[in-house]
Amino acid sequence: MSYERFLADEPVVVTAALTGGIHGKEANPNLPETPEEIGKAAGEVEAAGASVVHVHARTDNGERAFSTERFQAIDEAIRRYTDDVVIQHTTGATQAPTEKRHLGLRTDPPPEMASLDMGPLNRYERLTSENTLATIDALYDEMADRGIKPELEVFNDGHLNEVHGLLDRRDLAEPVYATLVFGPGTLTRPRPGNFLNAVDNLPDGALFNTLGFGRHQLPFATMGVLFGGNVRVGLEDNVYYRQGELAESNAQLVERVVRVADELGREVADTSQAREILGL
Repeated sequence: MSYERFLADEPVVVTAALTGGIHGKEANPNLPETPEEIGKAAGEVEAAGASVVHVHARTDNGERAFSTERFQAIDEAIRRYTDDVVIQHTTGATQAPTEKRHLGLRTDPPPEMASLDMGPLNRYERLTSENTLATIDALYDEMADRGIKPELEVFNDGHLNEVHGLLDRRDLAEPVYATLVFGPGTLTRPRPGNFLNAVDNLPDGALFNTLGFGRHQLPFATMGVLFGGNVRVGLEDNVYYRQGELAESNAQLVERVVRVADELGREVADTSQAREILGL
């Protein structure tokens, strides 16, 4: 397999995953939790070069929130602090009723994008994300009804099969956009060969985004840039800048991957270019 087949002339889209729904300030005090903190973080990552922000909602005490009202408050804060960033809501969850996972799709206006997990996965010792075909289809159908582009999150090889299965069941607008996730547990093992295999097994014409958890964030972001994909970084996925050194902010992680892209000769997409690339 030659890497030239993956080289892209188009810019790389950088997504910043600002807060997540598992760890909080106990893992890194710089992780944003309130709508105001998330809005400010969005403004900082946009200035650093990110064109998409991946959004989770949290309550005032930092716990995971699912309400439409909380997502609405976060979106309004993001719009106050940014110029034109693409907002992408999560629909993922651990041990939450499916109906709650729809609530983040119902803001006014709806987000331009939303994540869609392609199958089940384990999280830590006692947490499981259950993503049945019925759940996937129901979330997708509401996204389609509300004009929201799905970001298909692929955590292992079985989920690659589910991407093809979703295309058999539903008529997804092109380009199909899939995030390839690498890390521990039920995620794809973080090996370069597995990365190349995952890219090679995507549907023809699909765009891919690259996500490495923890210490794998920078190496896999670099491979994503090098092989013509897009990248996701941020404190949801990695709270450290380097071993033993907590990241100062989401923007610090974005700034680093922007430097990597520049060194590798890939332009970084602004928000207008990102919307064109992603078909928004």
